[in-house]
Amino acid sequence: MSTTQGRLAGKIAIITGAGGGFGEGIAKLFAAEGAKVGVLDLRADAAERVAAEIGLNAVALAADVTSREQMEQAIAKMTATFGIADIFVNNAGWTHKNKPMLDVSEEEFDRVYAINVKSIYHITNIIVPLMRKIGGGSIINIGSVAGIRPRPGLTWYNSTKGAVNILSQSMAVELAPDKIRVNAICPVMGETGLLEAFMGQPDTPENRAKFVATIPMGRMSRPEDIARASLYLASDEAEFITGVLLPVDGGRTV
Repeated sequence: MSTTQGRLAGKIAIITGAGGGFGEGIAKLFAAEGAKVGVLDLRADAAERVAAEIGLNAVALAADVTSREQMEQAIAKMTATFGIADIFVNNAGWTHKNKPMLDVSEEEFDRVYAINVKSIYHITNIIVPLMRKIGGGSIINIGSVAGIRPRPGLTWYNSTKGAVNILSQSMAVELAPDKIRVNAICPVMGETGLLEAFMGQPDTPENRAKFVATIPMGRMSRPEDIARASLYLASDEAEFITGVLLPVDGGRTV
């Protein structure tokens, strides 16, 4: 689809953690709907692969979301290539393995907070002043149903997603006068590279079935589910929607 067509025609978007999983799905759908896309990932090879598969309307941005300096450099590269992003998706995330809360090391605790929460602090401080210059934008944070209806064994991870969910709502209220919308998508457990860590056991059909049994619609989330929800929230169709926590969970939180 050309950039003169589509629901995101004329838009410029950056997606973190876009070298695979949910982020890759979001980046590819956004590009298909007309956006210029920054494919940001810690893994340079993964970012380059996805950007190459998208084509001329994408640029690979290799950066660690926990580093303010690296994020400033990546966003500057995006701005120089396509212009200031009016859509930013904070998708990059990590989890400690599913295990008793007292077994999670301080190093694991610090890492999950650095990637899932502090990264949004760094990125907000960089991107909000830029969005103010262009008169607004849309920030989408990928939270989780874990921050709404937590499972045991992921306590510290759950708490990071609770933080993402509430900070999204608080950002929405504070940035509304700037016409910067902030929403959170809350996926249920998904078919991504973090699946085994979430389950805390090998990814076998039998083990998957135990978790799928807790999801009323009978399956895990998929990249295309999260991408479609992100597309709506990023588009002008959602121009009056901010501060929403949108579960994409097949009924898990009901």
